[in-house]
Amino acid sequence: MRACIFIYMLLISMAVNAGSDQTGKPQFTPETIAHFSKNVEKYAAAQGARAFIIARRGRAESELPKGIRFTHTAIAIYSSIQLDNGDVAKGYAIHNLYQDAQQPDVSHLITDYPVDFFWGAYAMEAGIIVPTLEVQNALIALYSEGKAKLLHNPRYSVVANPFNSKRQNCTEYTLDVLNSAVYSTTYTKQLKANAKAYFKPQKVEMSRAKLGIASMFNDGITLSDHGRKVETTTFSSLARYMQQYGLSTSAVTFDNNQNVNAI
Repeated sequence: MRACIFIYMLLISMAVNAGSDQTGKPQFTPETIAHFSKNVEKYAAAQGARAFIIARRGRAESELPKGIRFTHTAIAIYSSIQLDNGDVAKGYAIHNLYQDAQQPDVSHLITDYPVDFFWGAYAMEAGIIVPTLEVQNALIALYSEGKAKLLHNPRYSVVANPFNSKRQNCTEYTLDVLNSAVYSTTYTKQLKANAKAYFKPQKVEMSRAKLGIASMFNDGITLSDHGRKVETTTFSSLARYMQQYGLSTSAVTFDNNQNVNAI
C-alpha cells in the first residue's frame, strides 16, 4: 500500500511540474546560477555557435523515467539584447516553449536568457547540441522572419507524441523548429511525415497504467495522442537524430566544473 501511495504521489508531482515551466524555486545561489550560465555561454561561443540547442534538468534524476536526463529543451540564438538601462549588449537569447504553471495542459512561447533558463534547474548541468553552420543559419533565419511561432501548438502534454499535432512539449517543438529549418517549410503535416520517416523517439519507460493514473488527475499528462506505444521527444533522442543525419557538429553535457562529456 505504501509503495502504491508513493507511486501515485510521484506521478501527480510529475504531472503538476514536469520541469519545463518558466517558474521554479532556485536550488542554487544566484551567484552560482549566474556563474554557470556565463560559462555555458562562453563554451557555446568557443564552439562558434550562433544558434544551438540547450537543455536543463528541472527535477531530480531519480524521479525521471529511464533514458530521460533533461526535462526542458530550447533553442539559443546569439542576439542583440537591450538591457534595463537602455544599453544594447550581445548574448544568447533562449527561445522556449514553457508549460503554463497554472494550466498544465497549456504552453506559451517565451524568450528569456541563460540565467532565467537555469534559475529553476535542479542540477548545474546543461545539454548542448551545436548544429552545423548551415542548420544554424537556417534556424536564425526562421526566428528572424517570425516563422518559428507558426509551429507552436499550445495544447501541452509532458509525453507528447512527436508524430502528430494533437499535443506538443518543449522538445517536440524544438524538433519541429529544427525540421522546419532543415526542410524549409512550416507545413506541419509535411514536418510530421518527415519526423515519422527519420526520427526515432524515446520510449517512455513507465507503464501505460501508471501514466493513465497520472492523466486522470492532471491535464499536463495525456495519452490521447498515443496509440499502443508511448513515445516522446527527448534531448537525447534529438541529439541522436541530429548526429545520424549530419545535422550537428557536437552534442555534449556541460557541468558546473566545466566538464564536457560527449553524448
